[in-house]
Amino acid sequence: MKIAFFTETFLPKVDGIVTRLTKTVQHLIEAGDEVVVFCPEGCPNEYMGAQVIGVPAMPLPLYPELKLGLPGPAVSEALENFQPDLIHVVNPAVLGLGGIWLAKTNSIPLVASYHTHLPKYLEHYGMGMLEPLLWELLKAAHNQAVLNLCTSTAMVKELSDKGIQNTALWQRGVDTDRFRPELRNDSIRQRLLGTNKDTGSLIIYVGRLSAEKQIERIKPVLEALPNSQLALVGDGPYRQQLEKTFAGTATTFVGYLSGDELASAYAAGDAFLFPSSTETLGLVLLEAMAAGCPVIGANRGGIPDIITDGVNGCLYNPDGPNQGSDSLIKATQKILGNELERQTMRKAAREEAERWGWASATNQLRSYYIQVLKQDSNQIAA
Repeated sequence: MKIAFFTETFLPKVDGIVTRLTKTVQHLIEAGDEVVVFCPEGCPNEYMGAQVIGVPAMPLPLYPELKLGLPGPAVSEALENFQPDLIHVVNPAVLGLGGIWLAKTNSIPLVASYHTHLPKYLEHYGMGMLEPLLWELLKAAHNQAVLNLCTSTAMVKELSDKGIQNTALWQRGVDTDRFRPELRNDSIRQRLLGTNKDTGSLIIYVGRLSAEKQIERIKPVLEALPNSQLALVGDGPYRQQLEKTFAGTATTFVGYLSGDELASAYAAGDAFLFPSSTETLGLVLLEAMAAGCPVIGANRGGIPDIITDGVNGCLYNPDGPNQGSDSLIKATQKILGNELERQTMRKAAREEAERWGWASATNQLRSYYIQVLKQDSNQIAA
């Protein structure tokens, strides 16, 4: 097959969407497919044998890390030269709408996928009143596709309830060779601790430092558990505010990590705390679990698909008393307060992650593509 991806985010940016895309591209190429990726400029020209075409882009005012690609004639020409069998639009926005238009005008079968829960982000930027309008725009865009893929069962249901048609689950995946418990070591743990003493209770967070991640909810946990330390791995527009929020606590702002350093950071933690209640999946939770780190996440969105409460981690209620703080503290205490239970959860977390390889996730995606192409062929024949 020849597949053209249109995505608002790709390398060199690092996030869960980019991880899924790069792993997908890798396994599609290994399966013998041809791939081209259209994404905002600043990207590499090639990735794992796939052509990558950068288009002019402008930063999103509220979120400068995210650049909105502006499709022009060069995109149409490159697509015509590639002659794809199928177009896959990832999180349709500006560049994605261009991909939808090109699919429709050239009669190319269209698949779309939903990865970022933008309507729920709005309230964290003081724009919650726009949520109904954004849902209408998303519905109009996604309903152009033959198939709309979601990364969790909760998102399949929510999009269907909002009027988005032809939804299906695109299963999760994680690199269990990259992320593994054996990478736990003292040097990376000390880097995460910074100038703090090692009390044996290191909480880690990995991800963007942004308002919708609700990272400030971790502060009451540190206050309730005086022997705990926190390492925030990542960066983003909310860092300066978070530095003020966590001033005076045993918190280290580590910045971005990647590769073996990131894998070792996961393995070095005693608990991985991810307070966000806006996640469509929460890939970092799977990475932490693959590294043998027990996880704590919100009982919302895609996270309950990953965490079995009390078995491989703990769920907390983000709408509970004190903005969920009481529930979050209780969940963290359950993991950090019992060494035997924590070790049992470490083992269970790794076993859960081993069920979800990127190869099987991409095989599932290819089967979806084949179904879409057969459906389109049958429509033409009819």
